[in-house]
Amino acid sequence: MRILVVNTGSSSVKVRVLEDDDGLSLSSDLPGPADALGPEDFAGVLAQAGPIDAVGHRVVHGGTRYDRAVLVDDAVMASLRSLEDLAPLHQRASLDTLETVRRLAPELPAVACFDTAFHAGMPPAASTYALPRRWQLRHPLRRYGFHGLSHAYASRRAAEILGLALARLRIVVCHLGAGASLAAVDGGRSVDTTMGFTPLEGLVMATRSGSVDPGLVLWLAQHGVTTEELVEGLEHGAGLLGLCGTGDMRTVLARAAGGDPDARLALDVYDHRLRGAVAAMAAAMGGIDGLVFTGGVGEHAAEVRRRAGEGLGFLGVRVDAEANEAAGPDAVVSPPGAAVPVVVVAAREDVEIARGVRRLLGHGP
Repeated sequence: MRILVVNTGSSSVKVRVLEDDDGLSLSSDLPGPADALGPEDFAGVLAQAGPIDAVGHRVVHGGTRYDRAVLVDDAVMASLRSLEDLAPLHQRASLDTLETVRRLAPELPAVACFDTAFHAGMPPAASTYALPRRWQLRHPLRRYGFHGLSHAYASRRAAEILGLALARLRIVVCHLGAGASLAAVDGGRSVDTTMGFTPLEGLVMATRSGSVDPGLVLWLAQHGVTTEELVEGLEHGAGLLGLCGTGDMRTVLARAAGGDPDARLALDVYDHRLRGAVAAMAAAMGGIDGLVFTGGVGEHAAEVRRRAGEGLGFLGVRVDAEANEAAGPDAVVSPPGAAVPVVVVAAREDVEIARGVRRLLGHGP
């Protein structure tokens, strides 16, 4: 099958055409935001793509109903639209794009692949919030987790690189980009993750706060900070940006190396949260057999990997300085014989989406 993969993000739309062997015959990024693109942009993509058999779309949220890829029809679309308030930054944009492509090519199967699906089978102990029962009966309150397409691919690819069976490995995957999350992948299954009901929970990110005391948020609300200000601050004005004025990790690292105290603090806070979360993911599996870095920061920021490795030596994690500095994606950066191999993997959500499309349509495992 030749599969067109449409990955709609907040700032661009990544378009890929994958052949049967996952080789790329088209790779293009349409400048976003997605709502600035029109049908003519996607008509151009379809013309460039040539003959294709199906279209796979990344959709951030599948709610409690969708735990695997699904063929999209009008009923499914309506169901997914009802989840827009759970992921307001991404859900509408991805569904608008999906609808546009469906209208342009109604003869092609349109398949939605979800960032939440990989985490849908987490144990109740990991997915349940300790909230009043009456709230849980009224609303779908659970830890959904995100970046599932990336976590699924990275864990599988890391096992291939190491030449080991994924079914026998306990892997912590660090998807570090503008958004960031970890997943505890035990035998190929997600058993815990750092993001929760929304992508705000967990690690410090470029502009998101990560986990904060809910009492702090309530206190701010009681002292005159409006809901709109809270949303804007926690989503767009916090994280690295809030700490040192920039959400770009490259700039943070450069300023920290130059002695900037705000950038140093931002990097220390980021690293402190990252190391603690890796240890928590390892605890969820009763140990760790591999540590994986992926995403823009995970793939390219050797200093972030170095600092994380130094702080996780008690788990058996070691990072080889020379290999780490020289590493491109899909490389081992731990020394030979390390108790816990450390692997850098190129983020390939497109491959995971294509895999989901093939499986749904009966053309793959």
